[in-house]
Amino acid sequence: MGDHDERAVQLMRELRTAGQLQHAWINQSWQREHGGQHPAAAMLLSDLAQHGESRPSELAKRKMVDISVISRQLGQLVTAGLVERRPAPEDGRASLIRLTEAGRDQLEQWRVMHADFVRRALSDWTDDEVEALTARLTLMNQGLREALGHTPVTCPPETAEKRKGFRK
Repeated sequence: MGDHDERAVQLMRELRTAGQLQHAWINQSWQREHGGQHPAAAMLLSDLAQHGESRPSELAKRKMVDISVISRQLGQLVTAGLVERRPAPEDGRASLIRLTEAGRDQLEQWRVMHADFVRRALSDWTDDEVEALTARLTLMNQGLREALGHTPVTCPPETAEKRKGFRK
């Protein structure tokens, strides 16, 4: 394996570890603060806050999971009063999902906790270092989406130019 390949594998290992550590924090804090709700609930609330009212199929596509997973999670969120469902105006058989005020409040509480966790973890980083890593990870995730054949979720116009550095 060449140096280029080894760097790519090491990058993915570190990203997997970062994801696992974040997942462990989410499970730990969510169980402590939110009793019966699954931690994925926060991800759906965040998605709805970012993208607005959505069909369950759109949520599933954005989260890259099966619609049955989204349906089960939405059922729990509706029961908890964090989201509400209404018939889609153009097709009464379909539904649209949106955050309730209670959902927005819950999401804000979660964001404050998450920001505090990240702030503690990166306490010796400068704002510029955090912004630089965030920008590079955004570009990397876009490249991974493209490699998977997924449509870009958000893609700055200069994405391809900024990614040149890692290519052979």
